[in-house]
Amino acid sequence: MHVSDITSSTLKKEICDVLARYNLYIFNMQGQGYDGASNMCGAWNGLQALFLRDCPYAYYVHCFAHRLQLALIAAAGNQIFIWLFFSKLTTIINHICASPKRHTKLHYAQTIKIAHMGATGEHKTGKETNQIGNLHRSGTTRWSSHFDYICSLIDMYGATIIVLESMVQEGSSNSIRGEAGGCLIVMQYFEFIFILYLMYKIIGITNLLCQALQQKSLDILNAMDLVSTTKALLQTLKDVGFDILLANVQFLYTKYEINISHMNASYKKATGHSCQQQGSVTVYQHYYYDIFNSTIDFQLEELNSRFNDGTVELLVLSSALEPKDNFKSFKVDAIYKLVEKFYPEDFNEQEMYYLRSQLEHYQMDVIHHESFQNMSIISELCRGLAKTNKSQHYHLIDRLIHLVLTLLVSTATTERAFSAMKHVKTVLRNKMEEEFLADSMMIYIEREFVEDIDSDSIIDEFYSTKHQKVQL
Repeated sequence: MHVSDITSSTLKKEICDVLARYNLYIFNMQGQGYDGASNMCGAWNGLQALFLRDCPYAYYVHCFAHRLQLALIAAAGNQIFIWLFFSKLTTIINHICASPKRHTKLHYAQTIKIAHMGATGEHKTGKETNQIGNLHRSGTTRWSSHFDYICSLIDMYGATIIVLESMVQEGSSNSIRGEAGGCLIVMQYFEFIFILYLMYKIIGITNLLCQALQQKSLDILNAMDLVSTTKALLQTLKDVGFDILLANVQFLYTKYEINISHMNASYKKATGHSCQQQGSVTVYQHYYYDIFNSTIDFQLEELNSRFNDGTVELLVLSSALEPKDNFKSFKVDAIYKLVEKFYPEDFNEQEMYYLRSQLEHYQMDVIHHESFQNMSIISELCRGLAKTNKSQHYHLIDRLIHLVLTLLVSTATTERAFSAMKHVKTVLRNKMEEEFLADSMMIYIEREFVEDIDSDSIIDEFYSTKHQKVQL
């Protein structure tokens, strides 16, 4: 059963039962993080709300990578033009990638195109500049793949047109020829090309933020800076980017000799009947206001709403503890405010006085200590304090660091682990037992730690064990 099908109360009971086996108690919970499922993050009856009733300081952090993905999805779902575009784009790529024969035709057409562009000077020549490439599909948990999804069709637009034209002429059945013809009509439609380049611009701007939010060790301060720069770049695109975008699309239509409507002509809505028209709207106004401006405005609204909640302040204040760049972000007042505002139950009034004193000594001692100079994340700092026995002298700061480490900022790594199960437990391995599955998943998830393991030594070890059994 999928998690989204389980009620929050049932899920809470199961989690409590599992924790009880390991002598872990709910009242000690200090942080929780999930994706955007309603039964998980619901403000009234979601799992996070049920836990907050028992533990008011078990702060819920909605996965930052999911926030950005939901902002993109909301923008696509809210605008019917964008939703239709992604639906058509998926159909085109699935149709082209449906058989090896079509792949071969696509690569052949792209090879001819690259050779021609190299001969005419339109394309640079040299090492790794003439890669043929493939049409990419978007991944469920690899959200940055959406950018590759768009870029691949832009790069192989001409080759895709050639393959679709050949399928219309040489398709083995009416359905194949009909689907290819439909895809060909869509790809030669001005609105499709316009939105293709618009989404290329928008997702290109958000791609860096998307990649930053999927890192295992999330730098929250830099991530928040990227949120600000992303919004600024989107605003710049809205202010001055329309005419440049329109020129790029018109150049493509000229290159492939496709007829386009005059920008000052009246835009015909739906079937074009007069009863369906609402005022005199030109083609230029339709693309500028109804598609370009509205899509960017909604994207900005989503980014503002999803990255401006109380957890952002919690995480920004927590970043003052990070040892990155020789404790560049360290601020005594920010750390004191973090404890005062978010962890009042974990530090009594007397400890608050001691905390400021410890922070002043900590600033003179740990920050300049040679053992802490090359650290970048808080978990390394925590281990360093324990290793140097400084956690005993700065026990209040050490306690705060442990509390901050419970905050789950992103679940991207966990999502990838679940997605990896379909690669480990395939249809042919459907009888794999749980222990073997867990061991295989551990090796896959923590593969950076097993890269140094010599597989030949493992084979030799098993072989020697077998030999001993034979002697017995």
